[in-house]
Amino acid sequence: MPSTPYPRQRIAVRVASAMSFAALLAASAGCAAQPRPERAPVSPPPPVAQDAPPLPPAAPLAPLAPLAPPGDVPPPGLADSGAFTTTQVTVTRFLTNPDGDVDGFLTRDGMLVRFPPHMSAQLTSAVRPGDVVQVSGWRDAGGSFDAQRITNARSGQQLVDQPPPPDARPLPRELRGAGLAPMSAQGLVAYVTTARRGEPDGVILADGTVIKLTPPVAQQFAALVRAGATVSAQGYGTRNQYGTALQATSFGSPGNLTQIYGRYDRIPPAP
Repeated sequence: MPSTPYPRQRIAVRVASAMSFAALLAASAGCAAQPRPERAPVSPPPPVAQDAPPLPPAAPLAPLAPLAPPGDVPPPGLADSGAFTTTQVTVTRFLTNPDGDVDGFLTRDGMLVRFPPHMSAQLTSAVRPGDVVQVSGWRDAGGSFDAQRITNARSGQQLVDQPPPPDARPLPRELRGAGLAPMSAQGLVAYVTTARRGEPDGVILADGTVIKLTPPVAQQFAALVRAGATVSAQGYGTRNQYGTALQATSFGSPGNLTQIYGRYDRIPPAP
């Protein structure tokens, strides 16, 4: 049986295919043999100090100012009202508001120092009558002192004016004054209290009783709202171990009272 030879073209194609496949295998082997490039080494993070450097010591308090002599001369540094200043005074008597909160004290120099009534407990636990204290704050036009910081010179304990807690809410209007009792007071005026702008708003008697008025009412009794006058009052307030205070509903001289408010529920709230 005669044989049929392969065409030359078919043989050439098979040879070329075989050569191409061999070349592809060789290239693949070469790629697999090459090692992978190593990543560049990452520098370690800088060492962290285990102990932070200590904070610098707090600046010491300013030296205490000398006490002013008794009389009408204001303590050193308090000649100009409105300027923040620091001075040293001696506490003689706590003062309360009609609600019974301690909201300040009188000093041996005859100055009235005010402090927020919501910090009454902190003030009475840090300061006692007879203590020498350093007060920092502002003197108003009436000569009273609004303290922002009080430091007890004996114990070093310090109080700083802080706002009331965020959850503290005032009593509803219908409950305000529920804890006040009818009261009366009579005596010699030892001190005239003033509002923030310096206008009179009450008196302190020689026995320490505080009689609160409003500035418009106090202006109606200019002859009585002064040191040395003898006054009488009726109203509502409280009496506790720290003092006595009332919001007047009637005010005047003994035996000659003038009614200020027709009804107790019309009394303005104590500042």
